[in-house]
Amino acid sequence: MLLADLSPGDEVILPSFTFVSTANAVVLRGAVPVFVDIRPDTLNLDETNVEAATSDRTRAIIAVHYAGVPAEMDALNAIADRHRLVVVEDAAQAIGSRYRGRLAGSLGAMAAFSFHETKNVVSGEGGALVVNDRRFSERAEIIREKGTNRRQFLNGFADKYTWVDVGSSYLPSELVAAYLFGQLEQFATIQQDRMTSWNVYAKGLSGLTELGFGLPQCPAHCEHNGHIFYLIAPDAETRDALIVRMKADGIDTPFHYIPLHDAPLGRKVGRSIGDLPITTDLSARLLRLPLYYGIGDELDRVIERVWHHARELKG
Repeated sequence: MLLADLSPGDEVILPSFTFVSTANAVVLRGAVPVFVDIRPDTLNLDETNVEAATSDRTRAIIAVHYAGVPAEMDALNAIADRHRLVVVEDAAQAIGSRYRGRLAGSLGAMAAFSFHETKNVVSGEGGALVVNDRRFSERAEIIREKGTNRRQFLNGFADKYTWVDVGSSYLPSELVAAYLFGQLEQFATIQQDRMTSWNVYAKGLSGLTELGFGLPQCPAHCEHNGHIFYLIAPDAETRDALIVRMKADGIDTPFHYIPLHDAPLGRKVGRSIGDLPITTDLSARLLRLPLYYGIGDELDRVIERVWHHARELKG
């Protein structure tokens, strides 16, 4: 959002169904998050609602790739081109995912990946910024170097470096970088393990649709990365009861985001395009199943307990 050069009062379009970091980046620049509803299939930003959300103050669109399934980037980029907006991918969950054969992170002007401990590839904390639009490249290096032109100095393009812009210390420590490098070296193995586990869930739980549950969906033109396997319960009461029962079995199945448009700060500093009924409904019915590298035989136990409790709750 620093690179998008936001000013107080500018607006940024984003889904309400996302983690607070997406909106915090906007609010910290004094800009207004404009919340748009999500698609019922992928839980990503509904591209058909975005154009109506634009105004003369709109400066950017943030597309969140929920559960590693890319948002509809061609449509979003077309809208951005018509209104001269910057498209930023919140690809925190989408490393290795593809949209129409193209890697997530390469689909907007910029993209942010996360290496938080819950992600496919981890360094404990931290992330990476991908800059695809050369207009932002030089300034990105300055901002991450505390607002100095140190990179130009190190590359021999300046005889000294000094303070030239705003910035902060965005560089990872060497220990964090080394841990991340080891993960990246094993990237293919990690991805294969997660996808195998995701597919075990998909096969073992496919019949839950007969009990009124929804399962993750990925459009044919997208490839996800096995980041999250979630269930959509028939109603909020069933979701909450299932979480409690699974917890009693020693299995954590947490819900996910509380919609930002209905959060205390979201109501104060943002605005919504309509009532966002899909966001409100699905966020109240979603729960996530355990999924991590090396989960192995635990998958069968999780599947068995989900079926057991789902049948009892259907009663």
